[in-house]
Order: sequence, then structure tokens, then C-alpha cells
Amino acid sequence: MVTKRNSLGRGLGSLLNNNNQNNNLFKEININQIEINPNQPRKKFNDKSLKELSISIKNYGIIQPITVRKLSENRFQLISGERRFRASKLSGIQTIPSFIKDADEKEILELALIENIQREDLNSIEISVSYKKLLDDLKISQDELAEKVGKNRSTINNYLRLLKLPPTIQNGIIENKIHMGHARSLITIEKSEAQIEIYNTIIKRGLSVRKTEDLVRSLIKIKKNKKNLLRSKEIEKLEGKLSSHFGTKIYTSGNNNKGKIIIPYNSTNDLNRILEILDII
Repeated sequence: MVTKRNSLGRGLGSLLNNNNQNNNLFKEININQIEINPNQPRKKFNDKSLKELSISIKNYGIIQPITVRKLSENRFQLISGERRFRASKLSGIQTIPSFIKDADEKEILELALIENIQREDLNSIEISVSYKKLLDDLKISQDELAEKVGKNRSTINNYLRLLKLPPTIQNGIIENKIHMGHARSLITIEKSEAQIEIYNTIIKRGLSVRKTEDLVRSLIKIKKNKKNLLRSKEIEKLEGKLSSHFGTKIYTSGNNNKGKIIIPYNSTNDLNRILEILDII
């Protein structure tokens, strides 16, 4: 656990600065005076797990305080510890031990998101949304975010790419119908209709990540072969027209977007003939 926290850049402990008495006031707060942070990335909580925690809290109390910020004289907003907060409400306790953090909006957002990324088992979409919100609201680059949360930039990018998938597939990730490995394969498919079709196949057949990767590779190869065949026919037709026009065999290389047209000549007279056709001399 210590290693994991140290890997997250500044770390939650550093952000909360719990040892700074001038920055954090510790007190018991009436649980009804605390409201949920709207920037909290976790939207779903396991009911069974919450109930188990609530029983533990009822019997033994809160071991680790939550962190809040003061909104007004008797109103507070949760910064971190929502799972403990929800379980405490279920347990029926009236007050909850809290650190009152003097933090601005930027710090609150950072605390709320990083606390969850560090401590909770968010699903891949929730992590993706958290990363995007940090990027957008904190106005930082992917490199800066990677350093802040202790991840490679490629990892951050892989999560962000999930948000380009159709909502149906994103919901499938949230509901644990497919894993991130499945989703990463689907991203390589260009059209959303094809992505959804393969997604349905994954669920229907119960395909593993490896099987999904093989399926996607085979579909991409088939599509590429069809495209190459179509291009070859088009270029073959073009070569025939050019050869007839110039009275010599014309060669082409490349594809529809980029390539070369080669006009060979056999002598100076042949070159002059071609140049006259091109209206160069």
C-alpha cells in the first residue's frame, strides 16, 4: 500500500497535508450537514460491500476520518471518503470524524479524483472520465497527468481512447460485460457500427480478450485485402487508359492517395514524342 501511494506523484497524504494543523481542523461533524462532491467520479457503489462496512462502523466506529471543506457555518462538502460516508449513513451514526480542509476548487477536484484512482477499484470508464476531467479542469498535459498519478503516458492515452467508443460499449465496460482488453481491440475498428457488431459477438460467444484480438485482426486483414483488390482493379484500368493515350506501356506505384506514374521511353525520338503529347515542347 505504501509503495502504491508513493507512486502517485505528490500522493494523497501530501495533498491532504494531515499533519498541518493550520490547514486542517479535525472535528466530529453531524452527518446530515455534509453533502456529496458533484465531481466524484465513482457513480456506483457495491451495496453488499457498503452494508458490510456499515456494520463494521456501527460496531467499531470510523477508523479513518473523511475529508471535507466548509461551505457555510453548518454546511460541508465531501472531498474524499465517500464510501465511508455512505456506509456511516447506513449504520445510523449521527456524527462522523472529519478533517476540514482549506482547499480551493482546483485542489478539491484533484483530491477527489486522485483519491479514487488511488484507493478504489474504479471501472475503466470511470478512470477514463477521471483522467479527462483532470486534464480539462486542471488544464494540464497528458505528460503532466502521467507524472501526477504515477502512470505511463501511454496508459493515460489508452484510457482516454475508451471514451471514443459508442455509449453501448462504454456501458458494457461499466456493467463488466467486457474488459478493457476487449475494448482496446474494438478501438482499432474504424466504424462504430462494426465496433458494436463485434461487441455483441464478444458477449454472445463469451470471447476471451485473446479470441477478440484474433477476430479483430482477421476482420482488419479481410478489409485490407478487399481494399487492395479494389485499388488494383482501379489502377489497372488507369494504366490501360494511360498506355493507350501515350502509345507505350505506363506503370504506376503506390495507392489511391499517393504514388507515381512512370512513363518509359526507348529513344530520344520516343521521348520527344511523349513530350509533344504532354504539350511540353
